[in-house]
Amino acid sequence: MFSRIPKTMDAVVLQLPSKKRYQENLDKLIELIGEHRDKQIIVAPEVYLTAYDYEHLETAAMFSANALKTLKKEIDEQILVLTLILKEGDEYVNQAVVIHKHKVVYRQNKVKLFKLGDEDLYLQPGREKKIKPFEIDGVKYALLICFELRFKELWKRVEGADIIVVPARWGKVRKQHLEILSRALAVMNQCYLLLSNSADSDMARSSAIIAPNGDTVMDDSKKAIEGTVDFREIKKMRRYIVMD
Repeated sequence: MFSRIPKTMDAVVLQLPSKKRYQENLDKLIELIGEHRDKQIIVAPEVYLTAYDYEHLETAAMFSANALKTLKKEIDEQILVLTLILKEGDEYVNQAVVIHKHKVVYRQNKVKLFKLGDEDLYLQPGREKKIKPFEIDGVKYALLICFELRFKELWKRVEGADIIVVPARWGKVRKQHLEILSRALAVMNQCYLLLSNSADSDMARSSAIIAPNGDTVMDDSKKAIEGTVDFREIKKMRRYIVMD
């Protein structure tokens, strides 16, 4: 598998607050995409464009659908991962989308809705069986959205991924939990984990690029955390500690 992919991949995980005006968020995201054209993968926080604007879900879903069209035009060779409030039939979902070469190459609806944040009152959960690794250009990715990081049965579903991507809106009061769980998942799965968390005033920040050995690049003062995915480290760790 590793002969088909590059030795390294430059990554950036964003750490941004969501403004009330959706267009400001989209403009900032497009600006940062432009600033990081040298990165192969960019991850934005969970529902960054609209936040959980329950009072205006219809508006949020319409804006997100149009923003997705705009972002597909922006993204060519890069990979962009973000989640959006979208409408499916008569229901609203929190959907992770992966954009590459001007197309959505993967979609995954959030399965575990956070009841403390009333997500279950407004959103339709996805199906657990849809959580599974997917491949882009020989690299195996997997996705967990925020609260899903707490569920051990979902850890089993992402086993074997080279890169696990976690967009999040994780609260400040549980900041330590986010950091422990993220690092543990990277170590357990012997892979890289790219965590992009909100920088809203009540959010934990803690966005990070975590290596298979647990080494972490993190800086709560920055809006963008840059790092390198080294596929040789994944290969070395999996050969050194064989998980049979």
